[in-house]
Amino acid sequence: MRPATSSTTSWLAAAAAVMMFGGGLVAAQSAPDGENGRYSMTPIPEGVLRLDTRTGTVSTCTKNGAGWACYAVPDERTALDAEIGRLQAEVERLKGQLAAGPTVSGKIDEALPESDPLKKAEPKVAEGERKIEIPLPSDQDVDRVMSFLEKAWRRLIDMAHRVQKDVSGKI
Repeated sequence: MRPATSSTTSWLAAAAAVMMFGGGLVAAQSAPDGENGRYSMTPIPEGVLRLDTRTGTVSTCTKNGAGWACYAVPDERTALDAEIGRLQAEVERLKGQLAAGPTVSGKIDEALPESDPLKKAEPKVAEGERKIEIPLPSDQDVDRVMSFLEKAWRRLIDMAHRVQKDVSGKI
């Protein structure tokens, strides 16, 4: 029998701790909260998941070189509540600004245009006849559509030629 080394001893100590701790987990899960104490432990592949039954805080506990260390799991609900509170405060601030009235900073030399130059013309109703006049596309619009269709047709033909070459070379 060989003498125990420090790595073997630490491994045996860890195994004993896991066995003792594992037995406690079975008892902890089956016991009611009042008899269990403050923390509830559940094994996970990385170590142990610890639930603080008083505060609801969840932590992951893992074993590292120095021993066991527990780190709090980020609580999404807390983060969401904080963001909701921030947004509600911002909404109230903006409502206050709107109630105070519009404010314009800086000097405006020119009046704003009455109509948007990019807005499409609405169909006009001819007086008396009740006909709707639909504006036709400009020559520039027609040229753009034709150019697009020509490019698409050329690409389709090129693709058909490539497929034909590939098929004829493999048969």
